[in-house]
Amino acid sequence: MPEIARFYGIVIKLFFGDHPPPHFHALYGEYVGLFDIQTLEMIEGDLPPRDWSSNGPRCTEAN
Repeated sequence: MPEIARFYGIVIKLFFGDHPPPHFHALYGEYVGLFDIQTLEMIEGDLPPRDWSSNGPRCTEAN
């Protein structure tokens, strides 16, 4: 499974030709999550929720 990104201690991996729906794997310590590529919804796994309000990226402009 190729690693395609690594940030904030999270490793993103992708299987080519894996089962539907198209998804990527996120690993964070002992936690794992599978995320739908189109919706970014976690479809399987046990990753804890992230509170982006305190120290994560912020969007200051409306789209």
